[in-house]
Amino acid sequence: MNTKRNTQDKVWLILKGIAMGAANKVPGVSGGLVAFVAGFYEEFIYSLQKINRTALTLVLKGRLKSFIQYTNAGFLSLLCLGMCISYFSVSKILDYLLLEYELQVWSTFFGMIIGSILYITKNFGVWNRRYIGYLICGIIAGIAISFLEPARENDNLIFVFLCGIIGVSGMTLPGLSGSFILIILGNYVLLLVDAVNALFDTLSELVVGDFSFKYNHQRVRLLKVLVVFSLGSVTGLISLSQLLGFVLKKYKKATYAVIIGFISGSLGVVWPWKEKIYSRNALGDINLDANAREIITGYHRYFPTEGSWNTVFALFFIILGIFGVLSINWYHIYKKQTNG
Repeated sequence: MNTKRNTQDKVWLILKGIAMGAANKVPGVSGGLVAFVAGFYEEFIYSLQKINRTALTLVLKGRLKSFIQYTNAGFLSLLCLGMCISYFSVSKILDYLLLEYELQVWSTFFGMIIGSILYITKNFGVWNRRYIGYLICGIIAGIAISFLEPARENDNLIFVFLCGIIGVSGMTLPGLSGSFILIILGNYVLLLVDAVNALFDTLSELVVGDFSFKYNHQRVRLLKVLVVFSLGSVTGLISLSQLLGFVLKKYKKATYAVIIGFISGSLGVVWPWKEKIYSRNALGDINLDANAREIITGYHRYFPTEGSWNTVFALFFIILGIFGVLSINWYHIYKKQTNG
């Protein structure tokens, strides 16, 4: 792991963190996929794997420098900084784009995932029956998850903690969208919209010395939910990284075959041509469409049958997404040739 980084590398790491954070916010897209395509997935997993008993011992003994070197903390902290920036900036822009230009955004993500599959398979090497079997298993799992129906919202703190553990899987498993999993669990809006907005509003008030949020029971509840969700996410990151680190060391190609299959199977989640299927929320709970007081229970996917400008633009953005991802690979090749 590279512990010495120049200023340019640090800026790039923050930007990669921003990209991961934005991807995690969008249902159907995975932050782990960003890490995979950008070429730092294994370093990310192995760094998280180092947050263990040894790291805790180093902290308790006051050996902070050794702790930073052992856990690759500089790398992780820059990524986390980028993710935090993303949640209060880029992800909000994405929310707006999904509202106003939904077809074009989904088309871009669809193209990016196709480009990711091309990128990963190119570097896979020789396929045999065993790896093809793993690939098929990954495809089946990805398709199965994409057709699950969302549950109702649940703010029970134990369930929220479990949502954190499960939802963070998108950070560590390329192709598995953490936000889509939260939709399936029924808590996407509660955890990634309402709770995050509550934190943003609270911080904005604290900056001007306003502490009135303490008397806002709804705000306090959402902040508690966010804290518990964050603790669950940290727990999930550390535990999943231990498992993935072991699997990557022992069964690297088999793991990559499953990941490629999973990413391919998840294409249905980001299929651009789809219509939301709503169910009226009679109890008026917070849901995925707060204005209509409705819950999205699924999608009706279809193929475009007419050559409208919307279809042309969608195809253009799919191609743009493919080339956007492949350009990352071309950049890495150019950088190696320049430095070599």
